[in-house]
Amino acid sequence: MGVDIADAPQWLMTSWARTVHCAGATAPPEQIMEAGERLVDAWSRPDRHFHDLRHLGDVLRRVDELSQETHSPELVRLAAWYHGVVFDAADSATYSNKGGEDESASAQLAHDELTALGVPEESAQRVAHLVTALVRHAPDPTDFDCAVLCDADLAFLASEPQRYKEYLEDVRTEYAHIPRADFVRARIAILTKLLERPTLFCSPLGSAWEEPARQNIGAELQRLGKEQRKIEAASTSA
Repeated sequence: MGVDIADAPQWLMTSWARTVHCAGATAPPEQIMEAGERLVDAWSRPDRHFHDLRHLGDVLRRVDELSQETHSPELVRLAAWYHGVVFDAADSATYSNKGGEDESASAQLAHDELTALGVPEESAQRVAHLVTALVRHAPDPTDFDCAVLCDADLAFLASEPQRYKEYLEDVRTEYAHIPRADFVRARIAILTKLLERPTLFCSPLGSAWEEPARQNIGAELQRLGKEQRKIEAASTSA
């Protein structure tokens, strides 16, 4: 189950400890590290192929890129740690609904664990609120912390072509139990909703990712449209 903690990038654990301390934790260092190790283990489960430790690291790095736009960067970083920690891709309906991430359960876990580490109640509640706000990725534009977290979580959409291709492969592997026709149908619906948004990114700095993200999504939709037509033609002739 998971990976050995030694296999996790060392900067992750250092960042975790520093962030928790900055958020006001009063627990002993070993208790803080144990909590971080549990998070790393959760993010490293073998059923995770995209929503994994690499994704967590990417989101944390993106939060750092946008941190000057936040009011409480340490709380946004903690929300990033917990934003997808409760995850289950086993249900065939999860992909079209919430992608397997359970934001409500993740938010509750964040609140409970952070308060146990001595983080003030108000701060723990704020982290939980930020995690819950990712359900629809439609933050209040006046809530800069929430905007930054949402943008950091969607930043992979603006990846370079090769990295975006890897992302697509990882997502398909994560939901390999879903029949291809169902996956393609759900994927088209998700991407179409994204393109219909006036903007994908809400923070000023995140807006730089808008055009490459829309290009990636548009190109993927074209490929999926062709594949869907082939699937439907094959089904009709069968």
